Amino acid sequence: MTAPRPFDDIRALLRALPQPDGTALAAAREREGQLTKPAGSLGRLEEIAEFLASWQGGKPHCDAPLVAVYAGNHGVVAQGVSPFPASVTEAMVANFTQGGAAINQICKTFDISLKVYELALDRPTGDITEGSAMSERDCAATMAFGMEALASGPDVLCLGEMGIGNTTVAAAIYHALYGGQPEDWVGRGTGVDDEGLKRKAEAVRKAVAFHREYLSDPLEVLARLGGREIVAMAGAILAARIQKTPVVLDGFVVCAAAAVLHALDPAAIDHCLAGHVSHEQAHAEVLRLLGKAPLLALGMRLGEGSGAALAIGIVKAAVACHNGMATFAEAGVAGKEG
Repeated sequence: MTAPRPFDDIRALLRALPQPDGTALAAAREREGQLTKPAGSLGRLEEIAEFLASWQGGKPHCDAPLVAVYAGNHGVVAQGVSPFPASVTEAMVANFTQGGAAINQICKTFDISLKVYELALDRPTGDITEGSAMSERDCAATMAFGMEALASGPDVLCLGEMGIGNTTVAAAIYHALYGGQPEDWVGRGTGVDDEGLKRKAEAVRKAVAFHREYLSDPLEVLARLGGREIVAMAGAILAARIQKTPVVLDGFVVCAAAAVLHALDPAAIDHCLAGHVSHEQAHAEVLRLLGKAPLLALGMRLGEGSGAALAIGIVKAAVACHNGMATFAEAGVAGKEG
């Protein structure tokens, strides 16, 4: 008999994904048709309410949203892919903790809980141009750690990240999954100059070439090219699906975690919404490949879960309209005649 491998449990979970509740979806659609508005006039707000109902299994709600921010450091920073040192990751985590970051202000504005997960910041992952970022065992364990974001029982989960060098890592994942040229996937990140952009593309090129024989398996892509924060977010997305909790994805880096699951099974991210399209140049193409239309397009590229958290304002408005509007019968308004 073949000894079990760390990824076997992940593959087993992917074979038994729960599906949306068709009865709840039908009920939500029926109610939408009775509300005091022309059918379809609230556009995507109606779709969001129906989406939530189908995954939450009843009346849609967004009473306990959570932003989970995962932070990790990357050995590939040694290749000169970022204008900032890895120490900035730890400094920004402290800023989150002290309430001084943009994500803190957005969470306060929309009454969203925030939890930050530090992932061995003193031990960067391996330099992906020279070896694996993580072993299979460490990758599976980090996915399991990422699943802990669901322990508090959020009704909507927003994902965010922090990690100097992680746009390079995300670009490497996309290049491995989708092909093309490294230049198709790298962007300015935290603000590299033209020479820095060339170094990022070269690092992606070298990394994918180094690991090429293993990259037909998306989980190997994740372990060999990913960072701890991306791996943990993949675990959180999977755990949310198991618990039928809707997820709002943030930008370019967060979507790399979703892309790995999507490559394993395109239906694995059906419970996810795209909060926004990032200014990072390849994110729009990533969303197209994932089949996700963003809720917002504000030219943001901050990370931290900021775009996903902003989208919660839209989600809450969708829920409020669906649950709070009067029906034609309740308002005494004549409905559309046949």
